[in-house]
This record gives sequence, C-alpha cells and structure tokens, in this order.
Amino acid sequence: MTNSILVCYVLREFVLYSRKGRTDSKFKSLREAGRLDLVHECIEASLFVSHGIRRNVVFHALLSGPPSPPLHLHIDGATLRNVYTDQETWKEILRKVLSGKPHPGISIDKTSFEALLKAKANKAPIYVLEEDGKDVLEVNIGENSVFVLGDHKGLPKKVEGFALRYGEKVSLGKQPYLAASCITIINYLLDRRAII
Repeated sequence: MTNSILVCYVLREFVLYSRKGRTDSKFKSLREAGRLDLVHECIEASLFVSHGIRRNVVFHALLSGPPSPPLHLHIDGATLRNVYTDQETWKEILRKVLSGKPHPGISIDKTSFEALLKAKANKAPIYVLEEDGKDVLEVNIGENSVFVLGDHKGLPKKVEGFALRYGEKVSLGKQPYLAASCITIINYLLDRRAII
C-alpha cells in the first residue's frame, strides 16, 4: 500500500507597471534604459531570499517604454536558473531576453497589462498597492494572490482605474515606500502568515 501526500502549492505573483522600461536591448545601463534598474530591484525583492530563490513566486513587469511597447517580462521562480542578485548580472540577462534569446525561467511576450490582469482575475484575487487603500493588515489576503504596483511614479490613473475593475486597493500605510520595498513588505507579511 502506498501513502500519498497532498501538497498544496501556493503561488504569489507581483505585477509591476513600468512606464518607461525599455523594450529592446540597446542600452548601456539599466538606469538609462527607462529605469530598468527599478525593475531589477523589484525582481530581487520578489524572488530572492538569502542563498535561494522563492520557487512559489512569479514576477511580471509590463514594460511601456520605447521602441515597441507593451512588452511583458515574465519570471517564474519555479524554473529560474543561472542568476545572481547583482545589477550587472541582470543587465546582461535583460539584454539577452530583450534581444530574443532564451534564459531559464524568463520569457518575453506582447501581452498587455489589461490582458494580463483579465487572465489573472479569473484565477486569483488581485490587490492594487496604493497609499489610500484599505490597510493591508485588515485584509484577509488569500492564497494565490496577485499584487499590482507602479514604478517610482506610481500607476498612471487610467491603468489604476482598469486594475481596480478586477482588484481591491490595499495600503501599506500612509508612508510611501519604494516599489521594491513594498514587495519585500508583502513577502514578509505573507511569510509571517505562513501562507507559503
């Protein structure tokens, strides 16, 4: 007789809307590439722990900069390999994938922000991070959640309005935090709730 164990795999997703993130590989530094340095910081906050990768996290960046927006960067922690946390490594990885070359766990496609959120709304609750939302500590965040946030300038009003058709606005407090810090806080809170 064989014993079977039911494993409940909880997925956590972060969606970053990057207003000016460059959509080709022609750049010298991430900062000069429509602030892809911020995208890198959010990738690091989403996926990395000390000496490891969060295998239950998926990170999305919707790049809206030149020359051919939108571009959807999809990073799956379950299959991500051959990476480090430093910016130089990620500059080369992003250059590679933006030029059409593969990297384990990373893909690029032309999915729009709207199409991505519509697809996610059918599968998981969506939380839009904004200072004036409901206190995150008062929200019963469930498993398999999707968190939407903007870059250093926040979400454009039109984008935020669309996201709120499918999700609930939640806040980490009145103090504005960097996007990567918001992701770190969410990961910490969910880790403490033992959702993973």
